[in-house]
Amino acid sequence: MASRVIDERAPELQGFRDVQRLAYACAEAVAARLRPGVTEREAAGMQREWLRERGVRDWFHLPFAWFGDRTAFTGFKVPLQFFPTNRQLEPGMPFILDMAPVYKGFTADIGYSGCLGLNPLHDRLLADLEAHRELILREIRERRPLREIYEDVERLMIRQGYANRHRAYPFGVIAHKVGRVAERRWSPQVFGFGTQSLKGLLSDAVHGHRDGWSPLWSPHRFSGHPPQPGLWAVEPHLGFRGTGAKFEEILVVTDSRDPEQSAFWLDDDLPHVRRWAEERVAA
Repeated sequence: MASRVIDERAPELQGFRDVQRLAYACAEAVAARLRPGVTEREAAGMQREWLRERGVRDWFHLPFAWFGDRTAFTGFKVPLQFFPTNRQLEPGMPFILDMAPVYKGFTADIGYSGCLGLNPLHDRLLADLEAHRELILREIRERRPLREIYEDVERLMIRQGYANRHRAYPFGVIAHKVGRVAERRWSPQVFGFGTQSLKGLLSDAVHGHRDGWSPLWSPHRFSGHPPQPGLWAVEPHLGFRGTGAKFEEILVVTDSRDPEQSAFWLDDDLPHVRRWAEERVAA
């Protein structure tokens, strides 16, 4: 990615790349501090503290943490169940850290899957996510309707033997657009979401409705359009018998006719991508 030139947009993309790397650095730092007995609320607080110490003052959404079967959203029926709880981490238990900081006006939204100790099933889920990253990029470059790509991702999950857990998200989204927001020293939140970012998403929704597209990538009819240029936070989420795993990162979509320039992942130097590369070398 570092060698890719995106004409006049390169400086702006670097801002998004920087905040995404900051968020993943936070996830790795917090994951290294997790111990048996730590609660989801404490893990979410660690993320907030780490990022605030490094200058983050605004959020697309405040950090989440899910432990154990909550990584697969087991029994989730209402949005309030997504918020961190007093669930305690135990040896061998999977966890997901999810955060969406805004830094210097640039937004990231990332998901980091890990496990406290050995868990072969969780390792398998993480490995099988690689095929989803490849499928999504390939079909975005083919300019297939987002709704159809969503269905292909779900079919791949079923072939792998997993359940689609991003269907449990509001509107069943696998992705949403992110963008620049006005810098402020402090920005209020509504139900854990930054008001500045919500305004941007609402503005996209209004313009998109008028022009026939949506900033939410879902299985519903309103996502039956080709990829819209912009930055998309994409998060395929696998589940199997109370164990869940996902990644979340930014996909860049442009209006270029060059396939490689028409869509690409913002950064290939991320924890899950490095993990897959290391596993291929080891094999």
